[in-house]
Amino acid sequence: MNNCHSCLKIVENKFYCNACLRRMFNGKLPIMNLKKSEFQTIRYEMIDHFSISGVQDKISLKLEKNELIPTAKNGEYILKSVPHQHLPKFQNDVPANEHLTMQIAKQIFKITTAENALIYFNEGEPAYITKRFDRRDNEKVHVEDFCQIAGLSPENKGKNYKYQFSCQASGEIIKKHSSAYKIEIEKLYKLILFNYVFGNGDAHLKNFSLIESLHGDFILSPAYDLLNTSIHFPNESRLALDLFDDFESEAYKHNVFYGYIDFMKLAEFYELKPKRAERMMSEFSVLKEKVKNLISLSFLSEAAKEKYLEIYLDRLKAIEN
Repeated sequence: MNNCHSCLKIVENKFYCNACLRRMFNGKLPIMNLKKSEFQTIRYEMIDHFSISGVQDKISLKLEKNELIPTAKNGEYILKSVPHQHLPKFQNDVPANEHLTMQIAKQIFKITTAENALIYFNEGEPAYITKRFDRRDNEKVHVEDFCQIAGLSPENKGKNYKYQFSCQASGEIIKKHSSAYKIEIEKLYKLILFNYVFGNGDAHLKNFSLIESLHGDFILSPAYDLLNTSIHFPNESRLALDLFDDFESEAYKHNVFYGYIDFMKLAEFYELKPKRAERMMSEFSVLKEKVKNLISLSFLSEAAKEKYLEIYLDRLKAIEN
């Protein structure tokens, strides 16, 4: 018996269940004949050709027949390895962390995510693979991240430009650019809550995007880059972006971290009904046992599973009324 390396369901003597093979690899069992050393060489040689931002080690792949091939253009997948730079904690668990967090978002909290799975280098080291969502019928789909939309760049905001914004202002981006504001602002609110509860302290502005839908309007893109960064960086801030432009609740001033009152205030800025915001917050506690089960099925090390669960349970306390 084995766990599907995509959805984590129990499968017999397989890496992926049939449904995940269809979603991820067009029904073909993928072959990735790639050594970790080759990955690093390709990364350094081709990094300038990739339209992929960020510092995490990654390359672009395409599927030819059933083989995953590195490519500098027309990539269909992004492959991320264990980071080469030293992390304070659980370095080798990074791929399994991102995989688990994305699966929790999709399966338990019904957040639309990029399709994803775990796969292995020739030496047996795990890597995280995600299917690009900016392609549709072999055509490029118009996607812009919130930094691009807000006009933030290293030239006008410095090296920390991705963090020079607020969640409140992010809502204004949705309001201005999406005709389906009432639907999309709820999705954004839930995603911000998810990042907080699951310890993603690096959900910066480039981790949110708008994508052109089949109808020609703009909606929030599938979620990507979701992982519990707090298990790797215990001393980082709880959120990459401030919740508000100027507002600070008395609770925040006292506790120096966001809680129930603050997320209710964000809901007010987003024009969400209080009962709806409360219901979304309560989901994170109501579905606790399902979260615990998926953590237990994940490919995290046992120590990382314990820390992951500890952070989740601690954040639940912060958003309880």
